[in-house]
Amino acid sequence: MILFPAIDLKEGACVRLLKGRFEDKTVYSRDPAAMAERWAAAGAEWLHLVDLDGSLGDSRANRQALLDIRARVKIKLQLGGGIRSLEDADRWFDLGLDRLILGTVACERPLLAAEIAARHPGRLAVALDAVGRRVRVRGWLEDGGADLFEAAASLRDLGAALVIYTDVERDGARLGPNLDHTRDVARAARLPTICSGGVASLEDLAALKPLAADGVAGVISGKALYEGSLDFAAGQALLREP
Repeated sequence: MILFPAIDLKEGACVRLLKGRFEDKTVYSRDPAAMAERWAAAGAEWLHLVDLDGSLGDSRANRQALLDIRARVKIKLQLGGGIRSLEDADRWFDLGLDRLILGTVACERPLLAAEIAARHPGRLAVALDAVGRRVRVRGWLEDGGADLFEAAASLRDLGAALVIYTDVERDGARLGPNLDHTRDVARAARLPTICSGGVASLEDLAALKPLAADGVAGVISGKALYEGSLDFAAGQALLREP
């Protein structure tokens, strides 16, 4: 199981939101590439990047920060937020991103998501961000009209390589992960699943480890890593233990 440090980008800075609320943000660094170097030096295999402005339609605000991150670290990068077309996907892959994450597009334009997956096999993830069982879209601001577990069950048909499940109500709140929904998403999707939202401690990671048997392959953490309630090296070591 892999621990993914999260770098959420807003107006070129590394931030964290509380429960997805754009007005409730904490800025952790004005140099996201330096933050990426910090996680790479700590032994991260992947970074989870989110273009928050892109999710609201502004594809320019964080472009340079993302390019700087790619130039300064050699580890693998996955990016979500603002990918709305085949051309967007092609451009990011051409610039060296290893995996792209679709949320709104996968929910509203599944044929486009399938086209991107077919063009870049094994490199597309789908984000299922939910409040309860309701999938959220457009930066978590709108109801996507889909049931979480029904949406998860449809992802193999899209050609998705994995699914990222976020409990929006726990994101940034350090309330612990939603173990039941994480397990049920993984079972419904029958794809490797990454858990996001609420992870605050080594105890939370220990609680997630048994879900590897259900297909849970990774954990994303942001605020807990930045504020010190979760040590990256210790967390990664725990997840790598048999």
